[in-house]
Amino acid sequence: MLGCANGKVHYASLMHPTSTEIVVFDSLHPCSYLPGRTARLPYRHPVARLTPEEFDERLAAGDRRSGVFLYRTQCPACQACEPIRLDVTTFRPSATQRREKRRGDALLQVRVGEPVIDQERVDLYNRHRELRGLSHDDEPLDYESYADFLVHSCCETWELSYWHGERLVAVAIVDAGRTSLSAVYCCYDPAFSGVSLGTYSVLREVELCRDTGRRHLYLGFFIAQSPHMSYKARFRPHERRIAGQWQLFA
Repeated sequence: MLGCANGKVHYASLMHPTSTEIVVFDSLHPCSYLPGRTARLPYRHPVARLTPEEFDERLAAGDRRSGVFLYRTQCPACQACEPIRLDVTTFRPSATQRREKRRGDALLQVRVGEPVIDQERVDLYNRHRELRGLSHDDEPLDYESYADFLVHSCCETWELSYWHGERLVAVAIVDAGRTSLSAVYCCYDPAFSGVSLGTYSVLREVELCRDTGRRHLYLGFFIAQSPHMSYKARFRPHERRIAGQWQLFA
């Protein structure tokens, strides 16, 4: 699912400098995060599935994944998007985050496996976007769009599903490198009030990194002016990639 203005993919016969990726979309379009801004996010299609080591390199360089594509912001007059990651060897949750972790552990069962496409998950995704005001003018996702956005991938991808009894209350999609995990998207039921599901999911992903011997958890973009993206700064210490360098924020 590409972020272009008209919803169509514009193909171009351009090769990425590594000669292992093809640029399939590169056009200016309205920013999805900050109204009135112009975005440029060239989408690149790896010609072969990325190894865990190759994916680690892409994450460290600031890449994100959407479907089978990689992208990195190259906006003409804005640098508001800052890739953000946690070093799980030094990250320490706040008192509030520790309480949320205990509540979630008491209430929920977490299952880790391959991504699943079913009506329950598609409905959860659409309900999350609608009730949290994230849908804008977009049409609800169907099976195919959900799969294209979250499940079809150019790297190893896992699903964390969160269950309250037999009720699915959240789904988080993560990509796996050799030494890192990348949080792609988390959708949850806004009507579930037992725990802050977004916070709890990040803390469970930190735990998954530690359990599998991975050092970094990438949280996507931090955008100070966006209420949907600025919350990530509450996880400290963290690192943000600014002007091509990872900088520590303690």
